[in-house]
Amino acid sequence: MRLASRLDNLGTETAFAVAAAAADWKSRGNEVFPFHLGDLDFPLADHIVEAMNSAIADGKTGYCPGPGIPELRAALAEDIGSRRGMTFGPEHVTVMTGGKPVITKFLQAVMNPGDEVLYPNPGFPIYESQIEYLGGVGKAYRYLPTDDGFAIDLDQVRDAITDRTVAIIYNDLQNPISAESTDAEREAIAALAQEHDLWVLSDEAYFEMRYEGGSTSIASLPGMAERTCILYTFSKKFAMTGSRLGCAVAPTELGRVFSTMNTNDESCTTHYVQWAGIAALQGTQQPVADMLDTLRGRRDAACEIVNSTPGMSVETPRSTFYLFPDVTEAIGLVGADGLADFAQQALHATGVSFCTRNHFGRPQPGEDRSYIRFAYSGLSEDKIRRGLGDLRDWIGSHA
Repeated sequence: MRLASRLDNLGTETAFAVAAAAADWKSRGNEVFPFHLGDLDFPLADHIVEAMNSAIADGKTGYCPGPGIPELRAALAEDIGSRRGMTFGPEHVTVMTGGKPVITKFLQAVMNPGDEVLYPNPGFPIYESQIEYLGGVGKAYRYLPTDDGFAIDLDQVRDAITDRTVAIIYNDLQNPISAESTDAEREAIAALAQEHDLWVLSDEAYFEMRYEGGSTSIASLPGMAERTCILYTFSKKFAMTGSRLGCAVAPTELGRVFSTMNTNDESCTTHYVQWAGIAALQGTQQPVADMLDTLRGRRDAACEIVNSTPGMSVETPRSTFYLFPDVTEAIGLVGADGLADFAQQALHATGVSFCTRNHFGRPQPGEDRSYIRFAYSGLSEDKIRRGLGDLRDWIGSHA
């Protein structure tokens, strides 16, 4: 029996492959420090749990409207709009089972087979996977190292746009590299989108996961609201990764399409989880503030150790919960044969498990530095210090 040929183009979130290797090493009796997966080890806030349980007890366990219950759509429109200096109504909001479905449904709505879509690389691997799976042509754009972190190669973006380009995926506060656009960079992307009449998917999963400063949505810039789809998720801010709740905020012409897609794909998002989402938005935000304080401490500890490790360096990011250190010299110090071998040696020598640059898109021509990604969202500060301390000692023993 034959399967569909398009499956050859379907990728995956490769952090899960790293997780399998880490689990195997742990099953042999070794301690593992799981820096590979960006999950959160914070419990759901009590008021969110209570709202979910109350909704179940009240019988909110059956089908509900495909685009989401009216109460949640209204709450999302108010919260997302007010935090971006914009005005949205419930008609702009389509509730979905997390953030990932927004990527797929956006591409299905705006991209025909053979159309081109620009996407960040390194970047969230599902962008590349879904573009190619759905028959599009992915055009990767890169980031360049600067004294303040990473910046989009705007010249490459300009050069990549053709008559076949229909959209650009833009991930400010970026996974995996924690890059944050300057106002000028954000405005340049907006200008290109308008000049070439492109749709924009603005992945704002980490919009409020920040330690200093404030976030700006590209959708709030002049001329952008009518061409931008915002990806919003409860997973990060509210530590609701397993609840699978998110939404698209988009022009109504896209929203109507998303609603129909929801009906075709999953009927609706779990009813009682949506009531938990309302409680998350409208209830106390103290658990969010407490989580960010804890993550800030983890970030600072991780950066301190990474920057004291021979052959490794990283800028201190103001957002997300990832570090993307340059490990080019460290690879040479331990005599590893590239990133994959470095990761395996590190796991077996220290128990530290991490993703590499190669897990976030195919490397582009001209890349001459090597990077890895540490996610510090799921480890206590003590484990961060022990794990990265062991990694530092191991690399240092070869210096």
